[in-house]
Amino acid sequence: MMRYEVLFLAVPTITSDEATAIETQCAALIKSHKAFLISFERWGKYYLAFQVRKNDYGVYFLLRFEVEDKEKKPLLDALKTFFAVKYNELVMRFVVTALGENGPLEYHRPESLDSAPSREYNSYNKEVSQEETLELE
Repeated sequence: MMRYEVLFLAVPTITSDEATAIETQCAALIKSHKAFLISFERWGKYYLAFQVRKNDYGVYFLLRFEVEDKEKKPLLDALKTFFAVKYNELVMRFVVTALGENGPLEYHRPESLDSAPSREYNSYNKEVSQEETLELE
């Protein structure tokens, strides 16, 4: 069995009901191709390096599954159609990656904007000013 992951970027306005619908339909699609869903994770909202469909932010999701070699091609084609056509309004980008048979399931992701602590603007200014002062001496 081969392991795959799909990392997809959704619009920043995606609701929890829409995310649940994507998860449910992905699970059904994967099961219909005799594959096994390993995980479906909501990573959170992130600031993008460049605008995607006029959005500065996006919500990332990670989907992992295992599939037999004979079912691999039909399932990958179905997933591409699923994200590119059926959920075109919600999913801005997606990428499918093969992890291999024993690919690691451990992933270290950065903190999202939903969970990152906020900093005061003045505290940042004070740190920069102190660093500049030290460099000038």
